[in-house]
Amino acid sequence: MGSDDRRRRVLIVGAAGRDFHNFNVVYRDDPSVEVVAFTATQIPGVAGRRYPPELAGDLYPDGIPIEGEEKLEELVGRLSVDEVVFAYSDVPHTHVMHVASRAQAAGADFTLLGPKSTMLSSLKPVIAVTAMRTGCGKSQTSRWLSRHLRERGLTAAVLRHPMPYGDLVAARVQRFADLADLSAAHCTAEEREEYEPHIAFGNVVYAGVDYAAILAAAEQEADVVIWDGGNNDFSFVRPDLGVAVVDALRPAQMDQYHPGETVVRMADVVVVNKVDAAPDELVAEALERVKTLNPTATIVKAASPVRLDDPEAVTGRKVIVVDDGPTITHGGMPYGAGFAAAVAAGAAEIVDPRDSAVPEIAEIYETYPHIDRVLPAVGYSDHQLVALAETIERSDAELVVSGTPIDLAALIDVDKPVVRARYEYTDAGLPTLASVVDGFLTDRGLL
Repeated sequence: MGSDDRRRRVLIVGAAGRDFHNFNVVYRDDPSVEVVAFTATQIPGVAGRRYPPELAGDLYPDGIPIEGEEKLEELVGRLSVDEVVFAYSDVPHTHVMHVASRAQAAGADFTLLGPKSTMLSSLKPVIAVTAMRTGCGKSQTSRWLSRHLRERGLTAAVLRHPMPYGDLVAARVQRFADLADLSAAHCTAEEREEYEPHIAFGNVVYAGVDYAAILAAAEQEADVVIWDGGNNDFSFVRPDLGVAVVDALRPAQMDQYHPGETVVRMADVVVVNKVDAAPDELVAEALERVKTLNPTATIVKAASPVRLDDPEAVTGRKVIVVDDGPTITHGGMPYGAGFAAAVAAGAAEIVDPRDSAVPEIAEIYETYPHIDRVLPAVGYSDHQLVALAETIERSDAELVVSGTPIDLAALIDVDKPVVRARYEYTDAGLPTLASVVDGFLTDRGLL
C-alpha cells in the first residue's frame, strides 16, 4: 500500500446476522479495507454495542461500533465512509434502494455482496433450505428433511441462520442438543422458536456468529449438513442441493423482496407450500411465477396442516392467540397458524390483544400495523417476555392458543391454560420432496 493510499472505509448496514457473516468472510483479514462501523435495525438492543475484538480480528484491536441505522447519513460523513454494504434480509426491493439512495446521496458507494463472495464451502454434502419470505414454512421443511435423512440412516447437523442478540463472544460457536443448552445460552423467544422444534426432533443445532468455525464443528458429527435459513436470506454455506420454499398464500411477493427473489431464482428445488390453505387461483399463480423466475427448478407442492393439541378445549371459548413472532412482525403476515386453528376449532371469540396490551407490546402494534387479532411471540429480552405475559393475563380470554413453535407455557407464567397449535411439512403432489432428496442422496453415493 503506497504512502498516499489508505484503507477503503466501509460501513456495513445490517441486523445482527448477515452483516457479521459478511464481515468475517470478506473483510476481517483484508488489510486494504477498514470496516468503520455496523448499523443495526429490526432487532431491539443491538445498536449501541460493539462487535468485539475477539471476533473482529487483529486489524480491529478495539472492535467495531454498532450504531442505529437512522444515523446512516451522519455516519457516512463523520467516518469518511467510501462504501456502504447492505447486509440484511426480508425487506422489499424498494427498501434496499431507499437505503442505497441515502448512502449515495451522503457520498458513499453502495454494495450488495452475493452468494459467490459470501458462501463457505463444506467438506460434507449440504442441503440448504431457504424461503421467499419469513413464514413460508422453511423451518418445518428443514425438520422434515432431518427426519427423512435419519430414516435413511444418515446423521444431519442443522445450521441455523444467526440470531446473535446476546454475548457475541460467547455465541461464536453455539451447539444445542437439548433444552438445557438453550437456557444456558440465555436464548430469546425468537431463538427458541427456531431451535426447540429441531431439538424435539432429535436434531443437534449449530448457530452463532463465526460460521467458518460453526461449519467446521458441525462437519465433525454429520453425514449431511442442513442449512436452515432465516428470514429469506440465501445460505451462508454453498449448497449441493438448494431448496427454496414459497408461500401459495402470497405469490405476488415472490419477486418483490430481497433476497427472496434471489433464492427462488437460484434454487434447484422450489417447494410451493400451503396449497391446502390457499385458493386454487393463488396456487396456480404461485406455480406460474416459479416457472417464470426459475424455469429449470423442480417444483414440489406441499401442505402445512395445522392441528390443535386439544381442539375441544377451544370450541365455544374466548381465546387469545399467540402466533410466531418473526412471521407476524417483519414477515408481514396478519396472523398465523394459531389464529387459523382457533377459528377452525370454533372458538367463540378471538380476543383482540390490543385491548389489554401493556405499553411495550402496544409499541409493536404501532410498528407493525398490519397485525390482526394475534399477539406476536416477542421475547428479545426478559422485559418483553414479562410484557407478553402481562398482556395475556390482562385480557378477558379464557385460554391461550399458541401457534408459536416454542412451549409458551414453559417460557412465561400465565394462569390461563395454553393449547398448542402444531404444523409440519406434508407432500401434496408429485414429485414428492422425498423422491427428489433420495435422488440427490443416491447421486452423492449416500444411499
